[in-house]
Formats: sequence, C-alpha cells, structure tokens
Amino acid sequence: MMETTPLPALLPPHWAFVVQVRQGSGFTPKTLHGRVEHVVSGQATTFVSLVELLAFMEKVLTKKEGDHV
Repeated sequence: MMETTPLPALLPPHWAFVVQVRQGSGFTPKTLHGRVEHVVSGQATTFVSLVELLAFMEKVLTKKEGDHV
C-alpha cells in the first residue's frame, strides 16, 4: 500500500475570519457595519466601513509574535 503525504491546506485556518454584518447595513465601502473575529486567535472588533474591516484583517495577519492588536 502506497503512503501519501497530505497536501497543504489551500485555505489555512490562520487566515480565517468570521464577519457578521449588521442588519440594515449598506453594502458599500462607506456603509458596511458589523463585527469581525479572527478564528484562530479570537481577536475581534467592530467596524463601520470596508476600510476598517480590511485594516483589522491586515493588522492581525501581519503582526509579529508578541505584538498585541
């Protein structure tokens, strides 16, 4: 029987976020309101624009060990 090596995950959990959009929120960059949580670390914040949402994600994904968000 041939042994196989698992392939690396195409969607690694470190890059996973849960995004909850506030009811009644507009779906434009300036009116998107809600909450975002990083699945692995549990870090979370609210956002009131697409810019804030993306800034949080970037901060979490680019932080170094020992840094705090």
